[in-house]
Amino acid sequence: MTHTVSSRNQISIRLTDERWAHIVEEHSELAGYRETVLETVVDAERVLRGQAEELLAVRMLEPGKAMVVVYREIDLNDGFIITAFVTRRLASLDRREQVWPLNK
Repeated sequence: MTHTVSSRNQISIRLTDERWAHIVEEHSELAGYRETVLETVVDAERVLRGQAEELLAVRMLEPGKAMVVVYREIDLNDGFIITAFVTRRLASLDRREQVWPLNK
């Protein structure tokens, strides 16, 4: 089954069962957090540029701890989630270029 949500750029972003299985295999602490991963794309507090063409949706879970969802927007109508993880290394995120919101 594929779940689809809209990014901050209003582009449909897919999360397939295959990708979800990969995410929880690599990050077992996310098992049971599929909706949170999807909500992070929809309601990201900020979106950062990745190393290639990917984007990182970031949403704080609690003070000092953030959910990061890495995804790619292929064109104006389609995109997909690559991976997701939880981090406390917020300083490393702060070094990335912020693409949304643009005022920072």
